[in-house]
Amino acid sequence: MTTDSRKPLIEVKDLTKEFHNSRHDLVVFSDVNVSFHEGEVAFIVGPSGAGKSTFLRCLNRLEEATSGQILFEGTNILDPKVDIDRHRQKMGMVFQQFNLFPHLNVLSNLTIGPVKLQGISKEEADERAMKLLERVKLADRAYSYPHQLSGGQQQRIAIARSLCMEPDVMLFDEPTSALDPEMVGEVLEVMRELAGEKMTMIVVTHEMAFAREVAHRIMFMADKGILEENDPVNFFEHPQNERLKAFLEKML
Repeated sequence: MTTDSRKPLIEVKDLTKEFHNSRHDLVVFSDVNVSFHEGEVAFIVGPSGAGKSTFLRCLNRLEEATSGQILFEGTNILDPKVDIDRHRQKMGMVFQQFNLFPHLNVLSNLTIGPVKLQGISKEEADERAMKLLERVKLADRAYSYPHQLSGGQQQRIAIARSLCMEPDVMLFDEPTSALDPEMVGEVLEVMRELAGEKMTMIVVTHEMAFAREVAHRIMFMADKGILEENDPVNFFEHPQNERLKAFLEKML
């Protein structure tokens, strides 16, 4: 288990998520306690159905937790009085599906958020967006529409769109799972560059080699909680939890 003396950017306390319906009750995870620090690249891995994506979506309240606290930059964003939309502007989110607006060209997909939510001028937003498109090597597609792009290109645009809001943290929910294998590398390269630039990132993924290369810390989620967390070397070479050992034997 790793420790960090710095003040966390995100601090999760006793977080529980349950689903209830007329047929049954389902506990997705229970009493999760974990912190994420500025500049950290943290990966969450584990078997399908372990609640990884649900946990990530709880961090910006796309899913509502059942109980507990999520302190983001010192504010408990689960407090009903909190303006969650204001905090979401600081939390970029990249999904499995690209979720681009199909009726808008690439440039407009990037600028609509900063103009409407942050109130910056269209000129300033365009300048910010073009710099990001150059960063993801797609400046030449600024006036293309999503259906004219490959899956890998669309996901790189989705990353650029989140970055255009200048967030304090980026959340990635299995960003390569919907891509053909030959397109995975171009998306991972963008994420690799972000990690090198000290962007705070929380990544749910099945890309074990990428996690080993890029992560500062890896968490293993299974059986309704985080069972183990460690730096990549110790996580992969010296796992302690038996459930993690069995998981790694299947994945590696």
